Amino acid sequence: MATRLTHTMTYDAALADVGAMLDDPAYRAEVIEAQGGLRGTFEMETSGDVTTAVVDQVQPASDLPSFAKKLVGSEINIVQREEWTSESYADLHVTIPGKPGQMVGSISLDESDGTTTETVEVEITVNIPLVGGKVEKLIADMLRKALTAEEQVARDYLSR
Repeated sequence: MATRLTHTMTYDAALADVGAMLDDPAYRAEVIEAQGGLRGTFEMETSGDVTTAVVDQVQPASDLPSFAKKLVGSEINIVQREEWTSESYADLHVTIPGKPGQMVGSISLDESDGTTTETVEVEITVNIPLVGGKVEKLIADMLRKALTAEEQVARDYLSR
């Protein structure tokens, strides 16, 4: 079983400006901090027509229900890999190294009249008997909160 999530964020900025923001390590560091991250790194590499962005961060597990803390421990290492094949589309793959689950999907940017909409679509799978679906829903809720924090950071960043 899998849980699907679609989340949109809207910015009063051109697609090129949003793309430049997503490429900025300072912006990514602000997002990690706004999401409550304990530490993290951001790396980008271009090979041919694909730019790969990797955000590797550690989040506290203090707000998780006890059943989830037993699965992940006191901290959660989250690795987000974006493979940008154009300025407006990336394949997205998020893992928690050593844990039985992942998020696979896409990020798309669409500009209309100087406003850019970022859409994140993912399918969350957790391969744990009996509690997998419950953990998937928990991850979806956490992702919604993380993307809401990211949107606020992005709006502040783009207004500077």
